[in-house]
Amino acid sequence: MKVLERFFERVLWNSRLFTLTAVIASLIAALVMFYVATADVVYLVRDVFTYAALETAAREHLHLKIVANVAEIVDGYLFATILIIFALGLYELFISRIDEIEDSTTAPRVLIIRSLDDLKERLAKVVFLILIVRYFEYALEAEIGAPLDLLYLAIGIALIAVSLYLTKEKTTPKAGD
Repeated sequence: MKVLERFFERVLWNSRLFTLTAVIASLIAALVMFYVATADVVYLVRDVFTYAALETAAREHLHLKIVANVAEIVDGYLFATILIIFALGLYELFISRIDEIEDSTTAPRVLIIRSLDDLKERLAKVVFLILIVRYFEYALEAEIGAPLDLLYLAIGIALIAVSLYLTKEKTTPKAGD
């Protein structure tokens, strides 16, 4: 019976290696998102070359389109970043510590993940940034037809401001401060 128990525990422990599938898939998806966002930058630069030659109305329309495209590009890069953080976090939590991260001077700010809560916190911050960018895109495209529409937009902006305030890191004062 003890042999069966040890075999089962070994199989159960090694089942954590299935998370490598999610790690590799996340990295591939991140590369795809980086490619898509970078391709969007190339098309954006192409559009910008025609900007100065346009008439005022067309230029204003292109201006809004460019600003919305920049927001989408930021959104794409942020999403790619989420996928990389997710891959690193899963790897560190389930497979092994990454020695390169331990030796890095910049990694402690973003990439060292010691628990599921660390991973969740880092992912939540980036998702929150994506939501803010999405709301910005929405605000650019919103048709303000009535005063109530403007009020709803302002309420959304106020809610984002409150959310930013509530999610900022709390610093505790040092002794003697």
